[in-house]
Amino acid sequence: MTQPVIEMRTVGKRFGKLTALDEVSLTLGEGEVLGLMGHNGAGKSTSMKLILGLIRPTSGELKVFGHDPGGSAANDLRLRLGYLPENVQFYEQLSGFEVLDYFARLKRIGSGVVTPLLERVGLGHAMHRRVKTYSKGMRQRLGLAQALIGEPQLMLLDEPTVGLDPMATRDFYSMVDELRGRGVSLILCSHVLPGVERHIDRAAILGQGRMLASGSMDELREAADLPLVIRLRTSRSPESIAETLRGHGVLARLAGDGRVVLKVPVPAKMAVLRELTADPEVADLDLESPTLESLYAHFDGTLRPGAGAESVPAPAFDTQQGVSA
Repeated sequence: MTQPVIEMRTVGKRFGKLTALDEVSLTLGEGEVLGLMGHNGAGKSTSMKLILGLIRPTSGELKVFGHDPGGSAANDLRLRLGYLPENVQFYEQLSGFEVLDYFARLKRIGSGVVTPLLERVGLGHAMHRRVKTYSKGMRQRLGLAQALIGEPQLMLLDEPTVGLDPMATRDFYSMVDELRGRGVSLILCSHVLPGVERHIDRAAILGQGRMLASGSMDELREAADLPLVIRLRTSRSPESIAETLRGHGVLARLAGDGRVVLKVPVPAKMAVLRELTADPEVADLDLESPTLESLYAHFDGTLRPGAGAESVPAPAFDTQQGVSA
């Protein structure tokens, strides 16, 4: 069995009377992309600092590449890691080239890697300009280039698309897919959940320092048991459709675009679809499984304004341990 890149076993971290992490367990495999979600103060940054070896756990066990990240192997481990903080800061008077050259030397790497990396993140044209002239998006690209120095085997990226325009965001996620294909393991922290969903293998949702949910999208959907959403283009009223499908526990409403929106219990999916596709007044339909955004809202115990559903306390869920109360 391949050794996990990261293995956290009931890790706790306290700062005085404040519990930042409370018995959190988490694993990350080689070439796996994990989306780490949670509100401000949920424990995401603390988790990253522990993995980087910047702070030590108060309790539990943490291994990175099989070693204690804050122990005797710390310096060697950091050469295998790439880190992009949420708020990147560089020396304003240095050029982009000089900044990256400085970090390359810290990682014991020659300056020959600097230009290719800057070109890779779209800063080749501005490499000799001072950082103080860079926009927020350009600084974010420079931070990403810094995280890529030395071809790290593990990358921790905190809000990596902040300040990036749509094209740059697309290029970033293409890079994530490329890195995963080369066996690099990644942890992505992001509040832009729709962009993350297609590029992660698993999601871990933290809340108040505890692990609320961890698993693949399919595993999280099964644990949450949220209804499917079907959007219909039909001449029938929501009341008429709800009456027809009453036996399946379907809820119906009229959306602002004129479509009828149905909330369908998962076990009733096929029966409802058969009835709808046989209805001559249904011109078109779209089926939507619960998104990462709705799953996060469910497990976090809150819902976006206007989501139209009640908040339900979420069970803790772990793919290895199952569901617990």
